[in-house]
Amino acid sequence: MSNKTKYSILTAIIIVTSLLIKEYLINNEHEIKVAEGKELKEDTNEYFLPTSTTGQIVHHKGYTLSYSEPHEQAEWVAYELKKEHLSNTNFKRPYFEIDNAVKTKAAHWRNYKKSGYDKGHLCPAGDRKYSKAAHDETFLTSNISPQTHSFNAGVWNRLEQKTRYWARKYDGVFVVSGGVLKGKMKTIGSEKIAVPNQFYKVIIDNNFGETKMLAFLMDHKDSKESLYKFVVSVDDIENLTGIDFFSELEDKKENRLEASNSYKNWSFN
Repeated sequence: MSNKTKYSILTAIIIVTSLLIKEYLINNEHEIKVAEGKELKEDTNEYFLPTSTTGQIVHHKGYTLSYSEPHEQAEWVAYELKKEHLSNTNFKRPYFEIDNAVKTKAAHWRNYKKSGYDKGHLCPAGDRKYSKAAHDETFLTSNISPQTHSFNAGVWNRLEQKTRYWARKYDGVFVVSGGVLKGKMKTIGSEKIAVPNQFYKVIIDNNFGETKMLAFLMDHKDSKESLYKFVVSVDDIENLTGIDFFSELEDKKENRLEASNSYKNWSFN
């Protein structure tokens, strides 16, 4: 065997070994992140978390989500928005990153490139301005869903701002947001991320007097309608999604609150 052949074989062995080591390190890091995501975080209000229809719940520090691999996005993102979380601090927007805590691997942000859709936050960065780490954590790809710009910057943004208003007024609320991942949907990117035809937001106030709930269901298009026009019952959202909200509440209270589509106890001023 010539020296040239030996050198070529040795070079090939080194390259293959390097690739195997790199793959091992990447897989090991992924496993560590998945393990971290399974751990309930200190600030998680587990009492109000919805059920998961996918069996893949991920706990981050500032929010919890249930990831749907077939749709490459969360079926819900849930978090507590306390009065002390509200801040006007402006942090620099980071780049979006793949969420390595998702066991089945979250979709890549490149799927959104030239798709015509925004990377729509489910837990808004504006709700997590109390620290840079909490703000930047909202830029994981598990926390986004394809939204048209007019919807994302329009009626959906108005609802996010109103939610912050209620958090301030009622000394904190618990929020659950997501797209309705049912029926025929368009997809974007090579990973075929589903584009929801509707989005929902469910809010519960358990701090200010008697417990009250409010649920919104919006078609995926901008609207100039007043927000109360989109109010539905929590039961309506459950029937659409198959998700069980607030199951830890006492049954009689849960049934009464989830059946109501009244907004009279919520200030829309």
